[in-house]
Amino acid sequence: METKKNITKKEIYSWAFYDWANSAFATTVMAGFFPIFFKSFWAGDLSGTESSAWLGTANSIAGFAIVIVAPFLGALADISHKKKFSLGFFAFIGIIATASLFFIAQGEWFTAMIVYAIACIGFSGGNIFYDSLIINVSSKESRNRVSALGYSLGYLGGGFLFVLNVAMYLYPASFGLQSITDAVLFSFLSVSIWWAIFSIPLFKFVKEDRFDKKSIPSSQLFIESFRRVITTFRDIRKYRKLSLFLIAYWLYIDGVDTVVRMALAFGSDIGLASSDMILALIITQFVGFPATIIYGFLGDRLGLRLMLSIGLIGYVLVCIFSIYITSITGFYLLAGTIGLFQGGVQSISRTIFSQLIPPEKSAEFFGFYNLVGKSAVVFGPMLVGWVSYTFDNPDYGILSLLLLFIPGLLVLWMMPKN
Repeated sequence: METKKNITKKEIYSWAFYDWANSAFATTVMAGFFPIFFKSFWAGDLSGTESSAWLGTANSIAGFAIVIVAPFLGALADISHKKKFSLGFFAFIGIIATASLFFIAQGEWFTAMIVYAIACIGFSGGNIFYDSLIINVSSKESRNRVSALGYSLGYLGGGFLFVLNVAMYLYPASFGLQSITDAVLFSFLSVSIWWAIFSIPLFKFVKEDRFDKKSIPSSQLFIESFRRVITTFRDIRKYRKLSLFLIAYWLYIDGVDTVVRMALAFGSDIGLASSDMILALIITQFVGFPATIIYGFLGDRLGLRLMLSIGLIGYVLVCIFSIYITSITGFYLLAGTIGLFQGGVQSISRTIFSQLIPPEKSAEFFGFYNLVGKSAVVFGPMLVGWVSYTFDNPDYGILSLLLLFIPGLLVLWMMPKN
């Protein structure tokens, strides 16, 4: 049973500001400058489709690493009651790896790929524990609004820093920089600083350990965490609604994350200018901020599954109409459409999952949640990258995502209503 909570607004906003903090990585690095810079600066000697394939591989490596450790880490955090410590550990990895991109020389595409994968591991690993802490800062009734607040602040915060980074990119001399290359490298450094500073409120004000706990000797923590993972794997089949949701989530979230990670690589492959694609990403961010809040409002009134379904249908249309894009105007329209649905799909997914799990095992179950999501990401970017490479046509790569969105939508509607 979930107990009543006396939660302050300071706790809620401190938790949500971590999304403000780490979304700078998702926006400036993952979706923005890294795909473009990887292809033009670090992997300039490779063909466009080949560099896209390796970029997809880097994302998949990071996803696979999280798949291996996520359930174990979640169980360990629940047993030790150290979610914030675990979050801090992974955030530190992500922050340091992101800063390290500043020092990688031109042409060192393999080094850049590995460092980027490590940064993604820090980002994704931290989100296991950030997501699980939503149990500590919300009641069941308020959870959808709190979840939407986190994602909306993520769009706003990530968007603010990205606008500054884009200004550095377009006008490097105004910032005392010598070239566009320096601007992009300093942007990576700024993300690490932003991530570190705005993570502080969560660690200072969010309270942990709201559940009764039994003391477990440190020497037995690892053994007990493995035992819990095995038990959860065995017992999760008893929760039919949860099992179906995880199958649906595995399918559609792969498509969502792949669009985030590979959209600018797609734009580059069809010949769009880097500056135009960056503006498109800004459009996505600032459309996403109000759209996610509205999604949370409508989800409470019209139903979470209905609003999630609308978002997935939106992504299906995005995939179909992307093959008709031949100009930057079409790419801007596509970016705005993605902004309408992306945050809502992510936020409502987290809310639905949080309502299906036992609160006292939140980190453990969110470990599985991230296992499902990141195991999907092992597949999606490679699917897009290598389908594009095989057929020498980026349109086929984007269309291949229909293999994820449509089955995910169908399985979602197989879930029992009660």
